[in-house]
Amino acid sequence: MLISVIFTTYNSPDWLAKVLWGFHYQADIEFEIVIADDGSRSDTEQVIQAFSAQTHLTVKHVWHADEGFQKCRILNKAILASAGEYLILTDGDCIPRHDFVTAHRQQAEPGRYLSGGYFKLPLAVSQAIDQNAIEAGLCFDRQWLLHQGMKSSLKFMKLTASGGQSKWFNRLTPTKRTWNGHNASGWKADALAVNGFDERLQYGGLDCEFGERLVNLGVRPKQIRYSAITVHLDHPRGYASAEGWARNRAIRRTVADQKVIETPAGIRQLSL
Repeated sequence: MLISVIFTTYNSPDWLAKVLWGFHYQADIEFEIVIADDGSRSDTEQVIQAFSAQTHLTVKHVWHADEGFQKCRILNKAILASAGEYLILTDGDCIPRHDFVTAHRQQAEPGRYLSGGYFKLPLAVSQAIDQNAIEAGLCFDRQWLLHQGMKSSLKFMKLTASGGQSKWFNRLTPTKRTWNGHNASGWKADALAVNGFDERLQYGGLDCEFGERLVNLGVRPKQIRYSAITVHLDHPRGYASAEGWARNRAIRRTVADQKVIETPAGIRQLSL
C-alpha cells in the first residue's frame, strides 16, 4: 500500500529541513512526500531541492502564490497531487519518530481514521535539533531533551510509552479523537468523498471540521497519540484572528446540526 505523507509549510525553511530529515530516516520507506506549500519564498524551494537530491524518497512540491492563510486550498491541491491510497497528514513543524509511518500503516483500517498528537518543544530545544539528533533519535529521548533545558513533566509519557503501555494509554486518554492536522491519517477515497477541506475556513478548527464531516460519512476515529509520535517545533502564530475563529465556529455548527458530509467549497470546486 503506497502511502502519501502530506504536510503544509509556509516560509519556515529551517523547520522544514528538520521535518524532511525525520521522514528520510523512517523505518518504513513505502511512501511519498507531498509538501503543501502555502506560498513560501524561493528559499523553501531550495531546501526541498537540496533534500530531494539526497533522499531515496519521492518528493512532490505543490505550491501556489501567497494570498494569505490558504491552508485548506493548498491541502486540497496536495491531495489531488498525491498517488497514495492512504494519506498521512502532518505539519511542516512536526518531526516524526522513525516508526511514525509504521504506526499509521499498522493501525490503518477501512472505515476508520487515525488521530495522533505531538510533544511540544520550546524554542531553544527546537533550535538545538540538527540532522544528527534526528538520525539518532535524540530529539525523542527524555534525557537528551532534559539536557537541552526542557522541564520534566508527565507529558514525557507521549515519548516513553511503548508496546502494550501505549495501547492502554491510547484507550485511557481523555483527549478527544479528532482529526488533528499535525498527526492524522485516513483513506484518500474518504477524503474525496467529503470533498476535501473547506476552503472557506481560516486558522482555528479547520482540521477538526474535516474530521467531523468524515464522521458524518460514517468514518470512525481511532486514538493513536501514544503510538505515532512527533515532536512539535516552536514558532509564532501570526495568522490567528477572532474573526476567523468566529467564521469557523459558525461553519462547524452547521456541519454538526445538518450532518454535512460534503463541503460546498472543496476539491471539486477547486478542480473546475
